[in-house]
Amino acid sequence: MFVDYAVIKVKAGNGGNGIISFRREKHVAKGGPNGGDGGDGGDIIVEVDTNLSTLKDIKYRKSYKAGRGGHGSGSNKTGKNGEPAILKVPPGTIIRDRLTKKIIADLTKTNERVVIAAGGKGGRGNARFVTATFQNPNESELGRRGEEIEFEMELKLLADVGLVGYPNAGKSTLLSRISAARPKIADYPFTTLEPYLGIVSVEEYKSFLVADIPGLIEGAHEGKGLGDRFLKHIERTKMVLYMIDCLEEAPEDAFDKLKYELASYSTDLSKKPFMIALNKIDSSADREAVRNLKIGDKQPYVISAVTGEGVKELIYGIWDELKKLSD
Repeated sequence: MFVDYAVIKVKAGNGGNGIISFRREKHVAKGGPNGGDGGDGGDIIVEVDTNLSTLKDIKYRKSYKAGRGGHGSGSNKTGKNGEPAILKVPPGTIIRDRLTKKIIADLTKTNERVVIAAGGKGGRGNARFVTATFQNPNESELGRRGEEIEFEMELKLLADVGLVGYPNAGKSTLLSRISAARPKIADYPFTTLEPYLGIVSVEEYKSFLVADIPGLIEGAHEGKGLGDRFLKHIERTKMVLYMIDCLEEAPEDAFDKLKYELASYSTDLSKKPFMIALNKIDSSADREAVRNLKIGDKQPYVISAVTGEGVKELIYGIWDELKKLSD
């Protein structure tokens, strides 16, 4: 199950208490103070794990608590620090304070870490209160409380290419052909109910990441169908690949409507560099007309996701475009 939003409550560990203690040794009538400090409470830490692609585990646990610091003891012994609680999230996770909506972190890098709630400092033992005029203090401090906050987490997938099209345009079939991703494929609308990521190998040590989102329909930006909920997952892509069924009566109109849906959702999204693929050439009765079709000033790639015709050329075309964008 794909989950891209979660609300969690976290409680960092309280600091341990400092203690009041005095040396009590044989032949030492009045030993000085030796009360140790309390240990610090454990932090709540969020860490990126590239093996994850959903917030499912975070969502269903809901609350996290770190360990409390140990209390100090005699002989100036400091209490043990509390164990931190480490939450693993996929790359692309945004963390916000639920109350203020302030972004605390936007985690995009492998193994990136951030402390979202700090553990309380341990209290000082009485040995810390010794002064030139106050040699036997009879006071210590309690540990401070750890931070307790409610956060919301939102996942926006990180990919190089966003795959956009109408239901049954063949996006999932293409993704399963060019990568190891295995989205559900069937001959009915909305087969894809959640985003999928696929790594496409071009040559040895050369690859790019594709995100396939559920098909869009007219009015998607107003909440119709499934696509608008998932459009955020292509906001971070470097480019968009529009997938058009070449059997459509007017492929140009289909492209214009898709572009409109993206523009209505986000102007920035509609301005991203893009390529067009006309799919299902294997089923066309007029292959020559499809190959000669231009959409705006673009010459689409003509492919069959089923047979693989034209797919290799498309992959290399995407790779070349990505290289230009990174230069």
